[in-house]
Amino acid sequence: MPHPSLTLEKRVAAELCGLDATFCLYADDLRGHTVERGADEPFESASTIKIFVLGCLYAKAQRGEASLDEILTYEPKHFVDGSGMIRSLGTGAALRAADAATLMIICSDNIATNMLIDYLGLGDINAFIRSIGCASTTLHRRLASDNWGEPLGTITPRDMGRFFVLLAKGELVSPAASAAMRDILRQQHYNTMLAGNLPPYYTDAEESGADPDLIYTASKSGSMDACRNDGGLVHTPYGDYVAVFMCKDFANKLEVSDHPAFVYGGRVSRLLFDQYLALEGSFVRD
Repeated sequence: MPHPSLTLEKRVAAELCGLDATFCLYADDLRGHTVERGADEPFESASTIKIFVLGCLYAKAQRGEASLDEILTYEPKHFVDGSGMIRSLGTGAALRAADAATLMIICSDNIATNMLIDYLGLGDINAFIRSIGCASTTLHRRLASDNWGEPLGTITPRDMGRFFVLLAKGELVSPAASAAMRDILRQQHYNTMLAGNLPPYYTDAEESGADPDLIYTASKSGSMDACRNDGGLVHTPYGDYVAVFMCKDFANKLEVSDHPAFVYGGRVSRLLFDQYLALEGSFVRD
């Protein structure tokens, strides 16, 4: 048994002792062990809410109420500043719903998100969120350039973790839909805390020549003035685990790669990663 002062929770707290901010997390090794620190604390969702838009699309497609092949057109009403690529194509650009969803996730495309919110319906997205047991998460509105100060969504580390636990188990909509969404989330371009400190040999397999299916992440991050969030699943030869990190109440509002939330979050992520590998697929030695 670990020394009582060296439990995983105590070591996480030790990693965070120098961070002047509120940092919360939820991690699940999918073998009955969780690590929680303020897991039910509400946060501004920022772009992490987009995972639920993705899930709603696949859920409605499964029921025949939407189609992954539906052609969505970028209209002036969809325009919003911020991340993404569709704005470069100009209004009138037409994409399949599945392609818009892919851009919404991998480069956090805000215009694609608005296109999908209009297609799926705000009420149906929130109904999907409730249907998978996430009672503390809500998408409040579409994205707009003139109200970045207004809440986009509310989320908790536990709710975001639940999405990825269901995904890892193949229970998010269906096994086939879970696999398809996992493939999209694997292509994430914005890795901040979850993958930031993992060995680049594994996370940049294209350059290193490592087996790309040995260790990888499938994740979504989000940043606004109010928060820095990141979370998803980490796949290893011993199985998957889920980790979600959320940070708020920090002084530095700048979008910089060395933001304190990313630095400290990356350290905690690496601690969980090393523990999981050392115990061959568990956070705790039973």
